Formats: sequence, structure tokens, C-alpha cells
Amino acid sequence: MLLPEAAELVLRAAKANGATAADVVVVRTRTLTVGVRSGAIEKVAQAEEKQLGLRVFVGKRSAVCSTSSFAPEALRDFASAACALAKVVAEDNYAGLADLEEQTLEGPDLQLFDSRVSELGPDEARQLAERAERSALEFDVRIVNSEGAECSTESTETWYASTMGFAAGYSATVISVSVVPVAKGSNGMQRDFWYSVVRQLERLASPEDIGRKAAERTLRRLEARSVKSCEVPVVFDSETAASLLGHLAQAVIGQSIFRGTSFLVGRLGRQIAPNFVNIVDDARIPAALGSKPFDAEGVPTRRLGIVEGGYLRSYLMDSYSARRLGFEKSTGSASRAVGSPPFAAPTNFFLLPGQVPAEEIVKSLKRGLYVTNLIGFGVNLTTGDYSRGAGGLWIENGQLTFPVEEVTVAGNLLDMFARIEAVGSDLELRRRVASPTILIGKLTVAGRG
Repeated sequence: MLLPEAAELVLRAAKANGATAADVVVVRTRTLTVGVRSGAIEKVAQAEEKQLGLRVFVGKRSAVCSTSSFAPEALRDFASAACALAKVVAEDNYAGLADLEEQTLEGPDLQLFDSRVSELGPDEARQLAERAERSALEFDVRIVNSEGAECSTESTETWYASTMGFAAGYSATVISVSVVPVAKGSNGMQRDFWYSVVRQLERLASPEDIGRKAAERTLRRLEARSVKSCEVPVVFDSETAASLLGHLAQAVIGQSIFRGTSFLVGRLGRQIAPNFVNIVDDARIPAALGSKPFDAEGVPTRRLGIVEGGYLRSYLMDSYSARRLGFEKSTGSASRAVGSPPFAAPTNFFLLPGQVPAEEIVKSLKRGLYVTNLIGFGVNLTTGDYSRGAGGLWIENGQLTFPVEEVTVAGNLLDMFARIEAVGSDLELRRRVASPTILIGKLTVAGRG
């Protein structure tokens, strides 16, 4: 059964069983993962699955159910069961579909699908992984081992429809290659990684470049040592800075705000960063990983200014959180797992780049820490308290001097964003949440002694 047919059947069945409104998302996903280690295949996994998620409303009561059975009679029984469940739950005055006037099929071609990715076979995937691992292993004699390399692909078809009359879908692909080399130095072993993940095969970094980058990152960690506890400027490279942006993204979603579990509650319209800091969420960037034409409620996606000139200007909201927070409309930010109700989530969430190269930011410092990796989960999004294990390189007189490990970087996210002193020019949309290099004027670095 085709996805639109399944959606139409289950919506009709929901209405026949007393639903006053309903929407459905149907997803077909095909995945392939090939892993190699030391030149030999370590795993091959290929799968295809089809799932349908139905949300039904009986007045202000609602329920969400999911199924992987697409036989017509099974879908009718499924819809009946979902309606029976909705009739016994408590009412919620904020429940309901997105307004039809917010829904549209118009929009640009976002270049989300590449047939070459969807048709990539296990042998081609193996070759890409092998090339990345071989490049890393051959880079330097100190690269003595590998924890493996992987190539993965995913092809997804998504169809959304509702009793409001909206029905549309889109297809998307993703391909990734990653490698984790291991290096040996005089005081032990170190590992690191690198990767490339894109929607179109032609945008994938060459496996050789991925391997070389992974090897370079691993080698620079050899002979690492701790430093004495101090308060110094801290530079977060683009990868670790993206994790800081990820905490902000979680803090601006509607659920966090109306539940009071965000350090940004009550700060809409207030300055939270210097005036050169601008953060956007933009789902309309062609071929970007978070792009999509409409959200999980059929609301058209758009470019949102989250932080403009240092001021917090918008939250990310689905229809439910918008109603809970007293706003008229969703921001088109609804996401959805097949078996869950919609929830607000970032799409392509990033800090706009500045004019200063990352190297110049490092050169501007007499002393500090250049963070290249973070570990642990010591972040309290309710209070903003931040404490994570870190590694990187020590800065002395504008130079990267020696590798650092076994330190903790601590502060408060509100203070950290307020203390941003420079934003690099090296933004790459490598993930759904991305950032250029950033400099925070002062943080506590806890080491030995």
C-alpha cells in the first residue's frame, strides 16, 4: 500500500470511529551501514521499515498510536483503538491541529533527495569506508590502529495528512563516512575521529580527506597532560562550540519554556549575548541536514531569528507550545517521532559567522585553553550551570603549545553567552546544530592542583 493511500484510509477510519479531528504521518525508511576495521569488513546491516503514526482528537481529548501493520483491516482496527483510547484520557484545552491557514504546499526545491545515495550498494559503501581508514592509517607511523570506519546511508519517504485537508510528502537521503584512528605516543594511546555527513553524494568529503583529518586530530592529542586550575579565556573550536549552541537550542524550545525547565524562561526580548551575536534556525537551506518543506503539523518552515543583535527574539514552537505560551501561531518548528505527538525542535540551528579567522582568535590570546573535545553531561538546562570534561590545546603567547586532557570547563550558560568576545569565520553546516569557533572571555578550567 502506498503511503498516501494508507494515510487516507486511516483518517477515514478515525472519523468513522468518532474522531473530531486527526492527523497521520507515514514514514518508509531504508538504511545501510557497512563497518570495516583494519581493512576487513566488521559489520553489514541493511534494513527497511514502514511505520504509521496516528493522532486523533475527540473534542479536547487526544491520543497518539503507531503501527507497522499496513493491511487495510489492521489499519481500520488500529484507528478504532486509537479513538477508543482518546475517549478515556483527560481533556487538554491546548490540544488541536495546526490552523489550516498556516498550512501550504508552496516552497522552493530543497534538494533533499539524491538517487545516487538511495541506490548506493554495500560494496560501494565498503570501499568508501576502507578508503577513509586506509588514509588515516597511512598518514603517520604513530597511527598504529583503528577502531574502525563506517559508511552509512538512509533514504526516507515521509507523508503527512490531516482531516483539515492537508496532504503532502517529501523524500530525503543522508550519507555519512567516519573513521576513528588510534595513535601511540611515549605516554600512552590516544584516539579521535572525523566524519562527513551530507544529503547528496557529490557534497561528501573525500574519504582520503576524512582519514587525514581524523589522523591529524588524533596525533595532536599525543603526550597530553593536565594543567593547574585557573580562570582563563577559552576558545571552543567549531565542533565543541556547536554543543554549546545545542544547549541553547534545547533551552528555546516551547516545551522547555512552558514547563519552566529552561534557563531562558522570562528572557524573551532581553539581551543574552553581545550585539555581534546572531543565531538563526533556518529549515529552508538547500541540501542542509535539518531542512524540510513543512513541519510535522503541515506548517511551512521558515528562517527564524532566534537571537538578533544579542537579544533573544523567538522561541521554537509547535502549535501546542505556542498555545500554552499565549502566542497566536506555531513557528513551523514541529518535529515528530512516529509514535509521539509533535514537539518543537531545531532544524538548521546555527550562529552566524563573524569576520575573524579562528587562527587569529587564538593568536589574540596571551594564555588560555583551545577546546577540541568535550565529555560528560554536566549541564543543567534549568539553571544554566555548566561543567564538562574537556580536552584540547594550551594557548601561550598566541600559540598552540601542548595538548591538554583531564580538565573540566565550568561556568553558567547565561554568563558564557554574555561573555562571548569573538566569533570566528569558520562556520560549516556539518550538523543540524552548527557554530563557528567562539571565544569566551573567562571560564574556570579545573585541572590538577
